[in-house]
Amino acid sequence: MVENNIILVGTGHILEKSVREVEEVIEREKPDIVAVELCPSRYEVLRGGVTDFSVKDAIAGGKPFLMLTHWLLAYVQRKMGNELGIEPGAEMLAAINKAEELGCRVALIDRPIQITMQRFWKKMRFTEKLKMLFSIILAIANIGSFGGKVKGIDLNSLTNEDVVTKLIEELREFSPGAATTLLDERDAYIAGSLLALRGDGPDTDKKIVAVVGAGHVAGIKRLLDHPELIPPREELCTVPEGRLSINNIFGIGICAVIAILAVAILFSGLSLDILIRALFWWFIINGSLSALGVLIARGHPFSALIAFAVAWLTSLNPFLAAGWFAGLVEAKLRKPSGEDVRKLMKVDSLRELMRNRVFKIIFVAALANAGSIAGTFIGAYVVLHVVGLDISQLWQGLSGVI
Repeated sequence: MVENNIILVGTGHILEKSVREVEEVIEREKPDIVAVELCPSRYEVLRGGVTDFSVKDAIAGGKPFLMLTHWLLAYVQRKMGNELGIEPGAEMLAAINKAEELGCRVALIDRPIQITMQRFWKKMRFTEKLKMLFSIILAIANIGSFGGKVKGIDLNSLTNEDVVTKLIEELREFSPGAATTLLDERDAYIAGSLLALRGDGPDTDKKIVAVVGAGHVAGIKRLLDHPELIPPREELCTVPEGRLSINNIFGIGICAVIAILAVAILFSGLSLDILIRALFWWFIINGSLSALGVLIARGHPFSALIAFAVAWLTSLNPFLAAGWFAGLVEAKLRKPSGEDVRKLMKVDSLRELMRNRVFKIIFVAALANAGSIAGTFIGAYVVLHVVGLDISQLWQGLSGVI
């Protein structure tokens, strides 16, 4: 597909036929520039390089769940590629190699993956995140049994326009936030990159072959025809302020409830013994479930002990997370290396994935947080039951203050 001296080659990232097609187009067109749907960090990974890894950055905020989702998605794609006998991203590597062979300039035109994943995670609703995680788990369980087909779609037809359209429509229905971030925004970023490479003015004669995923072709073509629709680069690269997570929202709510209960206890005659029992159950439930998450992730017992000790407090503070503490302890004990990061990109089995120290740290942090969230809900219910404070008692206590 040719647009404004730009030849768009839509590929399937795990299809051998895409490798052949890319090489044939570049050989035939002999372009000035070969542009590939990669960012610098993805290019380094594809070339076998090791990206920097910061434990502190990885487990901050909601990133454990984000990174867990990212790596599991990559794992699913890699396993599907193995089933078809091809490494994911092979067509991009083939394009780069052919460009270097012919002396063409190589350009990386995709938005940095770190920005894409952060925007992807922050724009998704909580229910969308849950559906995404369950779908990934289901995909992992079904790998090897699809026989070259997914939902009745022949994988070898994934670059056909009607199939691509169907898959994109399904993604938009499944998760509008994910579709916007992974498709629409990247279409705009890539189209802007291509226009910048081509240069301004009608007299430009640079020929560009752009190798992109088939799902991006229609969107990029539309934006090349209407560049006025492309948002400013700063808008596409800004990580939005994070919404309050379920944990944060409920944590703030619990803080308010505890404050109300404390006031109500002072003015409604509830004994100090009841308060101590309520706090005891709050500590036990939060700590046990957070520690259980660490143990399910096969974390170190000391990491589980730390999660147990701090979960009661982090559940009350929306700006702290039990996984942050458990993950730091796990990192101190496991001591991941650059080699672990490199191996993480090449794991071929779930067992190997679980043995990777980098993945283990993120998994520990994510499940410690998940246990803490569950503990917040369950603990709040038990505390209210132990206190035995009904609406009339609460109103009586608050009336005493007023």
